Amino acid sequence: MENSEQSQPPSEFQALRDLIINSKEKLPKRLSQVAVFAVEYPDEIAFGTVASIAKQALVQPSTLVRFAKVLGYSGFSEMQEVFQERLRDRSSNYDERMKVLDNFSDGPPNSTALFEGFAGISIRSVERLRDRIDVAVLEQAAQTMAQAETIYLVGQRRSYPITSYMAYAFSKLGIKSVLLGSPAGIDQETLTFATKKDVAFAVSFTPYASVTVDFTRQLAQQNVPLIVVTDSPFSPLISDESIWFEVVETDFAGFRSISATMTLAMALTVSVAEYRMVNEKKRSLQAAI
Repeated sequence: MENSEQSQPPSEFQALRDLIINSKEKLPKRLSQVAVFAVEYPDEIAFGTVASIAKQALVQPSTLVRFAKVLGYSGFSEMQEVFQERLRDRSSNYDERMKVLDNFSDGPPNSTALFEGFAGISIRSVERLRDRIDVAVLEQAAQTMAQAETIYLVGQRRSYPITSYMAYAFSKLGIKSVLLGSPAGIDQETLTFATKKDVAFAVSFTPYASVTVDFTRQLAQQNVPLIVVTDSPFSPLISDESIWFEVVETDFAGFRSISATMTLAMALTVSVAEYRMVNEKKRSLQAAI
């Protein structure tokens, strides 16, 4: 990949991120290594020095400069500005997020304004997912889950409401599932019962929950089929054999929605029930014949 292929480099982070993802397979090994690091750890690229980033990415500082130039930038600093722009208005903690909300009016914003803000980002997140979802992959995931003996649900922190909802819905639909997150701390042992006849549904976003990463790796080693929902094609949750969805939620003053992820989870859950019902009818007809 030569500089001439990208004469005008992206000035917006999302466009740059798409360019990096699409270029990864064409890049030499070391530049591809930087591409993976940049997509997985954009904050490090934004805040770090060339030396500190190179150390974390396990490359030479000159490799970062080469990477930026291959993408069309004059140097690393110019590319880094795009990563910094993404974070310029983002609050780093919840106290700062509340201060950002205060700026919406002369005092604390009223509930109506907050509702409009959160409703807006939820709509945008769902619309983005609807526009980008691969229907064939969605059907493949639903059929894989429908054929499983047991569905293991893996999600921690912000992702836990997704898997807990699915566990509730599966129980009402008569589908056997196991929700990970035991207060007894025996999840790792529980997962040893999972086999290739089962399936695991795992969800996590940057910064990825370490427990979720560990569990998905354990499941992959046990040859358990994996359905993954995450925010990057370079997510550590994704294995060579997994079916995965990329979901990027919009945020409002630093508070990130899970609307799109929940929409996908609901669609999959009900689809699994429908596939099972259809399969059961087929078996009944065959038995009658």
